[in-house]
Amino acid sequence: MSPTINYQLLHKTVSKNILHILIILIFNNFLAQTAPKNLPKNRIVSDTVKLKQDSLGAKEKLESTVQTKADNIRNDLPKSMTYLNRKAQVKYEDLQIDADYISIDWKKGLVFARGKLDSLGKITQPVVTTQAGKKYETDQFSYNIKTKQAIAFNARTEESEGVIVAEKTKKYNDSIFFMRRGKYTTDQYFLKKKDSTADYYLLAPNIKLIKGKKNSQVVTGPIQLYIEQVPTPLILPFAILPFSDKRSAGILIPSFGERQDVGFFLNGLGYYLPIGDHFDLKILTDIYTKGSFNFKPELNYRKNYRYSGNFSADIGTTVRGIKGLDDYSKSGTFRISWRHQQDAKADPLLTFSASVDIVSTKFYSNTVNNDYIFNQNVLNAQQNSSISVIKRFLKLPITITASGNYSQNFSTGNTDIRFPQMNVAINQFYLLKSKTGLRQGLLENITVNTGLNINNYVSAPQSDLFTQAMFDKMQTGVKNNIQLGTNTTIAKYFTFSLSANIDNALTTKTLTRFYDPVTNLLVDNLNNKLAGFSSFSTSVSLQTTLYGMLNFKKTSPVQAIRHVITPSISFNYSPNFGESKYGYYKNYYNNRGELTPYSIFDKGIIGTPNSSLVESVGFSIGNNIEMKVKSKTDSTGIKKVKLFENLNISGSYNFAAEKYKWSVFSINGQSSFFNNKLNVNTSLVLEPYQILFAPGSETGIRTEKFGHFSLQGFNLQLSYPLSSEIFGKAKDLSKIYKTKGQIRNENYYFDDDNYAHFNQSWTLNINANYAYTRSLTKFGTKVASVGLDGSLKLTPYWNITGSTNYDVVSKQLAYTRLGFSRDQRSFTINFNWVPFGQYKVYDFFIGIKANILKDAVKYKDRSFTQPNAPF
Repeated sequence: MSPTINYQLLHKTVSKNILHILIILIFNNFLAQTAPKNLPKNRIVSDTVKLKQDSLGAKEKLESTVQTKADNIRNDLPKSMTYLNRKAQVKYEDLQIDADYISIDWKKGLVFARGKLDSLGKITQPVVTTQAGKKYETDQFSYNIKTKQAIAFNARTEESEGVIVAEKTKKYNDSIFFMRRGKYTTDQYFLKKKDSTADYYLLAPNIKLIKGKKNSQVVTGPIQLYIEQVPTPLILPFAILPFSDKRSAGILIPSFGERQDVGFFLNGLGYYLPIGDHFDLKILTDIYTKGSFNFKPELNYRKNYRYSGNFSADIGTTVRGIKGLDDYSKSGTFRISWRHQQDAKADPLLTFSASVDIVSTKFYSNTVNNDYIFNQNVLNAQQNSSISVIKRFLKLPITITASGNYSQNFSTGNTDIRFPQMNVAINQFYLLKSKTGLRQGLLENITVNTGLNINNYVSAPQSDLFTQAMFDKMQTGVKNNIQLGTNTTIAKYFTFSLSANIDNALTTKTLTRFYDPVTNLLVDNLNNKLAGFSSFSTSVSLQTTLYGMLNFKKTSPVQAIRHVITPSISFNYSPNFGESKYGYYKNYYNNRGELTPYSIFDKGIIGTPNSSLVESVGFSIGNNIEMKVKSKTDSTGIKKVKLFENLNISGSYNFAAEKYKWSVFSINGQSSFFNNKLNVNTSLVLEPYQILFAPGSETGIRTEKFGHFSLQGFNLQLSYPLSSEIFGKAKDLSKIYKTKGQIRNENYYFDDDNYAHFNQSWTLNINANYAYTRSLTKFGTKVASVGLDGSLKLTPYWNITGSTNYDVVSKQLAYTRLGFSRDQRSFTINFNWVPFGQYKVYDFFIGIKANILKDAVKYKDRSFTQPNAPF
C-alpha cells in the first residue's frame, strides 16, 4: 500500500520554515554589523564587547576586555545577558573563571558561575577561580566586574599548608576576604582530595582573611576545634593564624587528666610570645581541681653559630586532702634552672656552658608537674648544677678550666658547693726529644702530665646557705699533681711500663678528732689552719699476650676454640706517710680506750697521704674465649660465638703489711650471646681469709687463716633487647595481597575476604639485676629486680609503649608507666598512665602537627626549632 501525501499540508509547512529561515538570516545580518567578522565559532572576544555593551544596554565601559568561551554560548539581547554552558570560561584582567555554567549580566556587571550538577542536584565538579596564581574552588561564584567584589558559596581557599572551606565568602578587594562559617584544616588527604571530609578542622562563624605580598593571616571570632566532625571542649574567644615561616604568638594546648592525690587537671596551658629575633617567652600553668597549681615561665634565647639556652622556673603549691581534715596538707615548691650551650663554631679557644638547677628540698617528691612523674624524675635523690669556662691557647700547651658545682642531696638535706674551682692543665709532653724521629727505649718514651687544681668546698644545710655559718665551714685547697710514665718492648713479646705519681697539696682546714665520753660520740672539729702534704708512689708492670687454639674434626659442629690470655704483673711502692715525723697523722683514744690513728686531712678536699708502707705485687689475668661453629646462615659457613669477651681475675700481695697481706680476689666477666643480643656483666669478690662468728652474733671477725675463700660480693646484670626484626625480616605484603589501604598512606593490604594485614613491629628490652653483698655479716643483703620496657605497634598508626620494674626480693612492682599514641594524619593523640604507686596519674593530650599552626595553636613547645627562624 503506497503512502498518501497531503500536498496542502506540505505546502504550509515549507512556507512556514522558509519564513523562519528568513528571520534568522536577517538577525544574523544584524549581528554581523555589531561584531567582528573574523571571530572564531562560539567565541566572543571583548574588544567587541565594548561595542556590544551598548547594543546589550550597558552604559559604563570596562577597564579591560572580557574574554569568554564555552561549548554553547547564548545571548539574550532584551535582558542584556550572556549564557555559557559546558566548559565555560571567563577571563577578565588577572581573573579566570572555569565552570560548567556561567551567566553574565552586562547591565549590572555581574558574572555568576555554577559547578556541574548531577541528577540529584549535587555539585560534582566545582567552579575554579584563578587569580594572581592562586586557585579557589567553589560551588557557586558571583563576581562584579565593575567593583571587583565577589561572593562565593562553599568556597575552598588554599593558604600555605592548609585550606579554608566557608559556606559564604565575600571578596572585599584583592587583599581582604570575609567568610561565614569557615572551616580551617591542614589535613593533607583533604587537601589532596583523597578524603571528602577532613579528620579535624577549626570552625569559626566569622573569618577575615588578610593577604599580604609576602605573608597572610586569618583573624577569627570564637573558634572551636572539631575532630572527626565531633566538637571538642577547646573553644577560644578569637584566633590569629599567621601563614608565615616567622615565629608568632600563640596558645599552648594543654593536656588533661586525673591524679589520685591532687585531682583532675589541665597541664601545660599557656601562651607563647616571640620577642625579637633572638628571644621567645613561654608562660605555662598547671591547674588542679583540689586547689594545687603550678606556674612555669620559660625564656629561650638563641643566636645562630654562637649560643643557645633558656631560663625557666617552676613555682607551685601542692594541696592534698580536704581542708579541715587530718589528711589536709599544703606546701610550696620551686625550681629555677638555666641552660646555656655555646656553639662549637663560635670560639674554639673559649667555651662556656651552664646547667643550673636549684630546687626546693621536696620538689620532686611533692611536685605538681606531671612531666616529672612520667620521666621518673620523682625518683631523683640528688640534683646537680654546674657552670664551666674552658680557655685554650693557640700557642701555649695549657688548658685552663674554671667551674662551679652545686649539689643537693634530698636524703640528707645538705647542699655541697664547689665554687670557685680552677684547673690549669699542661698538655701531655715528652720529657726528652727523640734522636731519630722514632721513639725507642724508656728514656725517649717518658711522658709528663701535670697541672694545678684550686678548689673551694662547703657542705651545709639549705638553711645555712650564704650565711656566716656556711662561710665558716668553707674549705680552700690547692693541689699539684705530676705523673711520669714510660714504656718499652722487651724480647719482642713483653711490654714493660714504669710510672710515678707525685702529689703536693695545701689546705686551709685541718681536723682534730676526739671521743667525748659524756655524749658517747666521736667529735670532729675543723680548724682554720694552713697545712699541706707531699706524697709519692711508683709502679712497674710487665704484660704479654698468649694465644691458644683447639681445633676439632671437620664433621664436628664446633670447629675450633680460641683462647687469648693477657697476663700482667706489677709492683707498687709507696712510703709510709703515717709516721709521726711527717705530722700528717695523729692519734686519739676511742670508746674502748684504744689508741687510734687519724689524718689531720680527713674530711678535707685535698685527700690524704698513704698511711702505711706499700710494697705490693699485683697480678691480673685477662681472658678472651671464642668458639667457631658451623652456620648455614653465614656466607663463609662458619660463625664466631663469644663465650667470654673478657674474664679478668685480679689480686695483690703486700709484703710490707703486718697482717692480711693478701687482698680480696676480684673476678669480672663480660660477654654476649645470641648474636650479641644478650649482654651479661658479672663480678665476684672472694675473701681469702677465714671469718669466724661468735655464737649468736651476726657480725664476723676476720682472722689471718689464709685459704678459706668465702663469697663476699656478687653482681649479675643481664640485658636482652628483643624486636620483631630479630625473628625475621618484615614480609613484603605488596607481593602477597593486591589491594592496598586507601584511607591513608598506611602499609596495610586487604586479602580476598577484606581483612587487613600489616607488619606489626615491636621492641622489648629485658633488664635483670642481682646483687649480693656480705662483707663481715652472717647472711648479707640481696637486691634483685627485673625491668621491662618496650613498644608495640598494634596498627601502623597505633603505638603502645611501657616500662615497669619488679622487685624480686620484696615481690612488688616498682615504677610502672604505660603510654598510648594514635597518629591521625594531621594530629596526634597521646595517653600516658601510671596505674599505681604514690603518683597514680593519667594524662591525655591532643595536638595538631601542622607546621603552619606551630605558633598559633601549638602542638609542641617548639621555641626556636622551626627551620626558618630569623636568626
